[in-house]
Amino acid sequence: MHTPKCRSSKKQFKRVANLYFLALLILQIIPEITTLPWYTTLVPLVLVLGITAIKDLVDDLVQWGGEMTETFSKPRFQESKWMNIHVGDVVRLKKNGHIPADILLLSSSNPNSLCYVETAELDGETNLKFKMGLKVTDERLQEEGQLAQFDAMIVCEEPNNRLDKFTGTMCWRKDRFPLDLDNMMLRGCRIRNTDECHGLVIFAGADTKIMRNGGKTRFKRTKIDELMNYMVYSIFVILILVCAGLAIGNTFWYEEVGSKAWYLKDGKDQTASYRGFLSFWGYIIVLNTMVPISLYVSVEVIRLGQSKFINWDLQMYYQEKDTPAKARTTTLNEQLGQIEYVFSDKTGTLTQNIMAFKKCLCHDVHDKPVDFSWNKYADSKFEYLDHSLVACIRSKKDKETLEFFKLLSLCHTVMVEQKEDELVYQAASPDEGALVTAARNFGFVFLSRTQDTITISEMDQEMTYEVLALLDFNSDRKRMSIILRFPDGRIRLYCKGADTVIYERLSPNSRHKEVTQTALDIFANQTLRTLCLCYKDISKQEFDAWAKKHKDASVAMGNREAALDQVYEQIENNFMMIGATAIEDKLQDGVPATIAKLAKADIKIWVLTGDKKETAENIGYSCELLTDDMQIHYGDDIKDQLPASGRARKKVPDPFFPEPGKNALIITGGWLNEILYEKKKKRRRLRLKRLGRRPASATPQDSTQPIDDWEKESRQVDFVNMACECEAVICCRVTPKQKANVVSLVKKYKKAVTLSIGDGANDVNMIKTADIGVGISGQEGMQAVMSSDYAFAQFRYLERLLLVHGRWSYIRMCKFLRYFFFKNFAFTLVHFWYSFFNGFSAQVAYEDWFITLYNVMYSSLPVLLVGLLDQDVNDKLSRKFPKLYLPGQQGALFNYKNFFISLFHGIFTSLVVFFIPYGAFLQTMGQDGEAPSDYQSLAVVMASSLIFTVNLQISLDTSYWTFVNCFAVLCSIAIYFGIMFDIHSAGIHVIFPSTFTFTGVAPNALRQPYLWLTIILTVGISLLPVIFIQFLCKTIWPSVGDNVQRNRKKYEEEEEEEEEKKKPAPFQRDRRSRRSAYAFSHSRGYADLIASGRSIRRRPAVARPDPRDSITEVPPSQ
Repeated sequence: MHTPKCRSSKKQFKRVANLYFLALLILQIIPEITTLPWYTTLVPLVLVLGITAIKDLVDDLVQWGGEMTETFSKPRFQESKWMNIHVGDVVRLKKNGHIPADILLLSSSNPNSLCYVETAELDGETNLKFKMGLKVTDERLQEEGQLAQFDAMIVCEEPNNRLDKFTGTMCWRKDRFPLDLDNMMLRGCRIRNTDECHGLVIFAGADTKIMRNGGKTRFKRTKIDELMNYMVYSIFVILILVCAGLAIGNTFWYEEVGSKAWYLKDGKDQTASYRGFLSFWGYIIVLNTMVPISLYVSVEVIRLGQSKFINWDLQMYYQEKDTPAKARTTTLNEQLGQIEYVFSDKTGTLTQNIMAFKKCLCHDVHDKPVDFSWNKYADSKFEYLDHSLVACIRSKKDKETLEFFKLLSLCHTVMVEQKEDELVYQAASPDEGALVTAARNFGFVFLSRTQDTITISEMDQEMTYEVLALLDFNSDRKRMSIILRFPDGRIRLYCKGADTVIYERLSPNSRHKEVTQTALDIFANQTLRTLCLCYKDISKQEFDAWAKKHKDASVAMGNREAALDQVYEQIENNFMMIGATAIEDKLQDGVPATIAKLAKADIKIWVLTGDKKETAENIGYSCELLTDDMQIHYGDDIKDQLPASGRARKKVPDPFFPEPGKNALIITGGWLNEILYEKKKKRRRLRLKRLGRRPASATPQDSTQPIDDWEKESRQVDFVNMACECEAVICCRVTPKQKANVVSLVKKYKKAVTLSIGDGANDVNMIKTADIGVGISGQEGMQAVMSSDYAFAQFRYLERLLLVHGRWSYIRMCKFLRYFFFKNFAFTLVHFWYSFFNGFSAQVAYEDWFITLYNVMYSSLPVLLVGLLDQDVNDKLSRKFPKLYLPGQQGALFNYKNFFISLFHGIFTSLVVFFIPYGAFLQTMGQDGEAPSDYQSLAVVMASSLIFTVNLQISLDTSYWTFVNCFAVLCSIAIYFGIMFDIHSAGIHVIFPSTFTFTGVAPNALRQPYLWLTIILTVGISLLPVIFIQFLCKTIWPSVGDNVQRNRKKYEEEEEEEEEKKKPAPFQRDRRSRRSAYAFSHSRGYADLIASGRSIRRRPAVARPDPRDSITEVPPSQ
């Protein structure tokens, strides 16, 4: 086991700069090379490593440590460390304890071996999950003696990282029992609301699912990070070239001058070339400050501060859910100011994902809400406008309408649990909860369920149905079914699902096809999410034959899910249509305004969703991503353009849409597959080639697939170029993998900075692939948030994150880096000019302690505060003028041009700082008649001039002045003079005579007015050209930011007037027929849990309060 200290040390010395300074420290120990004492490098290095190590240590100590659990060792349970737990051990876990391995639940203290676990460390969700043991283990493995005789054999999948899946079979006492994820308690979870439980270790240590997910994660780096590293490498090259030139100069100087001057002989028999070689290493030490050791730690401090500002921003705090914005990383802040493409999910990201039942079939809608006071079970929050439907139900004349709501109350996987005197519903999705709540309000109330029954109230009459099978939803089936035995013995299958799968399975004799189709079109036009309802009567013989196949498929070890799906297909056919439902998923507040602002900032938004094309297109219009002045292009319409252009590519391709005006692209996942050309097809072709077989000839459907990698890449490039010409792109019916692939294509071929934003587990791949991942803490759990770099509760906060925090962070970091390089060049290159006057002997131009403390204390605080606090315009103006965001996208504020400007600025300043004092010292006389023209006085004047220059330079670069900035500049100068007078005092020289050798220099030199005039002249000449250039730029070539600053008060007054005039934009939409899709976004429900019967607590045999007096429904996140 590695200790935190060891891990931190290894991590720190993986950085090239830190290794470089460690090597310098070793070189300084060699007397023949060094002209600087060891502490000039050691002190900064220790400070840098120390600050970073403390941060790492705090993080490690939170995670480091060990826990104990009880394992069964005959004849009793004994405490054991986690590291000693092995596969096959029986363990006992207690309430609130952590689960040490992936464990098969055998039994628990709760009835029916029900166990509650908290999975916050796995997926971020704090609501409790149900786990249950098999019925057979619950009945036979409660006592220690029974556990000691447990000898089952478990056959299961190999260790993997799938947190959402487990397949296994338990063979015990000549019988086989299927195992799935509902029987497993995974490492990383905690036991809740369960006093005690027993389990069998299936995977331990590194084989557990959470550890398998702990593999290498792609480290995200900003463009500025990459550029900064290249610039550091460039400085290394410049440093070596300069040192080599000075070493050659030393060689020639020694041959021409040094070897002939008797007073310079040191008694060493060394050639000029060897002395030049030693001089090279000496200058490597002297000029080492060209590579800034404190650069990385300063950048980390600035990024940490910027992350805290995001966390503390009250304007990104969502009060309804008490959810603040959260920067989950500190390394990407400035990248937020360079975003070019935003990839967004739809449901829960652009919309609220809070479902409201609005319509069914195609009844007329009236203006006044329906009065549900006649129904004592009605939810007071439920609103509906169709009075005719209520009248139809209450009359009980229309049997099909009653069957419609009976289906909604029976065909679902909603869990019900009694808490005190209340029944609490827990739905697998907001859609499911909305449908069951709607049925309740119309008189069909779901009351309770057991492992094989479900009880509802049908218009005040309680009815119980026997549940024969639950065929749960998944994203491939896009439907769910339930098979029930009615009280009169009839067997009926109820099914609800997406229209695309239901219509394929309808009986030829089914009624209402056309009526339902019309209703679907009307609902979709109004951006509602639709669902089809149907049923089928089954004979007993047909069901018995099917049930046998179903049991065999449920214990299959290989491809169990596929086997079950195949069995489901055999029973889900010849449906009779009942009708359709329509659920409203409203847009989040501020989405249209946010999209409009981001578009003005030249940020292109792509919507990637699993919903149908019609639904996605309607939402696109609702949120104003699509507008009526756009020309909409569909995938099928432009399908033939990509292969043709791919075969005849040009260096400068012609535009795909030459007509003037705005364009938008809407494509589907199937169309996208032909562009992405999944790798598995290529792998299959290679496998067949190795086996000596030839792949089957291309069918007409396959003829559009690329024949080689070049054509594949050509089509991908053409697709990206075409899509990027559009103002908006909507990709619908796409899988999570396709979402990530689309992001990868744009990153690969456009070299653009991308941001992905989503709220569900299906968005995780997209969030991880993009340069910046943003998670919305919505209704679909916390998986997206846990995988993201930044998280908040509403899409509208993205505007402030990018246009305010992102832009400020980018400007601050660029200004910091430009100034940092400048001040180090200005400081270090004085040694270079001094070399021409000291025989290239690697003699330093400053006092040793000034070199040690220059970057640490004398010039660090003002630039750090600029990196943390500076802003060219305030947050309101940043949002009012989105064009201010463009320099970040163009990388205009920090690039190689800016780097070389900083280099030449530093060279100019170093020339002034050295030669003006040098010229002043050539012929001078003090007031006391003495000539203060010694080397030490020159060093003090140069150092003082440099400190004034660099601190006043950062003052000129500061756009936003606060008391803190002013104090930092003055404090830095004061600290310099305070420390200098202390280390030049006689007292400290007496204590450390060999370390502090500039005794009395500062008091003696700085009492001369002539030298103060020299300092003022040096500082003035250094700064005047900068002031002149800044004046010209802001008056003759002003930027957008300069113009905004100049008219700040005027714009602030306009902003106040606009806020008063703001009105909500009217809703518009009624173009072509578009259909919505409910079932495709529905998540897997609780069918397995319900069917097992383990999810229902046994209640004491006492009178149960009437649940109808206290029925409530809560969202799953609670």
